[in-house]
Amino acid sequence: MIDQITVFLENSEGRLAALCRCLAAAQVNMDALTIAETSDYGLVRIICPDPEAALAALEAGNFRATKTKVVAVEVPDRPGGLAELLQVIDDLDANVEYGYCFASDGNKAIDVLKINGSERDVAIEALEAAGFKMIDKIND
Repeated sequence: MIDQITVFLENSEGRLAALCRCLAAAQVNMDALTIAETSDYGLVRIICPDPEAALAALEAGNFRATKTKVVAVEVPDRPGGLAELLQVIDDLDANVEYGYCFASDGNKAIDVLKINGSERDVAIEALEAAGFKMIDKIND
């Protein structure tokens, strides 16, 4: 599992740029970023090498942020790679709250999934048994 930073961001002009400037000023690099939005606010999810530094910088910049454990899985970057991973989870009747993926190393992708509680632990065991590699750090 890895730590993901979630930032609750007002849906207004310049707020995303301000968030990125805040992290840049603290020398925090982002390996992945995704945004889910409504008309009033957005949820910005960030994977970075130093989540504690990111949280400290965001707090100092008056951003509302939390840290969440998510499952990160290395998957072959080819058609069907994600489908195979999700089939393992589906066979368990486990619930994926949300997910996103990004290309990693040429022929590999990283799939990030939010799975809660005991379902998460069972899903990790099943994914490892199916030959998937769990990731605990994206970059050092």
